[in-house]
Amino acid sequence: MKSITVYTTTRCPYCVMLKNFLSDQDIPFNEVNVERDPALMQKLVNTTGQMGVPQTNVNGTWVIGFDPQQIMIALQN
Repeated sequence: MKSITVYTTTRCPYCVMLKNFLSDQDIPFNEVNVERDPALMQKLVNTTGQMGVPQTNVNGTWVIGFDPQQIMIALQN
């Protein structure tokens, strides 16, 4: 089973689009709202080098931004 974690903020339209995409595909995921946890946001930036959201970790593969195609590719690996 693949593990998917989507890192989001509260007012991020692309985060909503990504969550809707995953739900529409019946792909289960965990959501982590980094807006409520600045330390977690810093850890995310340190890990990926990216400030923006969404950032999605698919079994250890990072997909930055709203990129359904890359998420589907990562799920197949």
